[in-house]
Amino acid sequence: MAKKTVASLQSGKTDGRSYTKVIKMVKSSKTGAYIFDEQMVRNEDVADFFKN
Repeated sequence: MAKKTVASLQSGKTDGRSYTKVIKMVKSSKTGAYIFDEQMVRNEDVADFFKN
């Protein structure tokens, strides 16, 4: 029964669904090695994140 109660409390929250975790591989200017740029961005801004 606890699962049903917890699930009903979370039904109204949708804030977490508006963000996406994105990971982009970027070449470091110092060492020349690749590093990972990892961020949480809004769903609307995902395309802009990969353009830059």
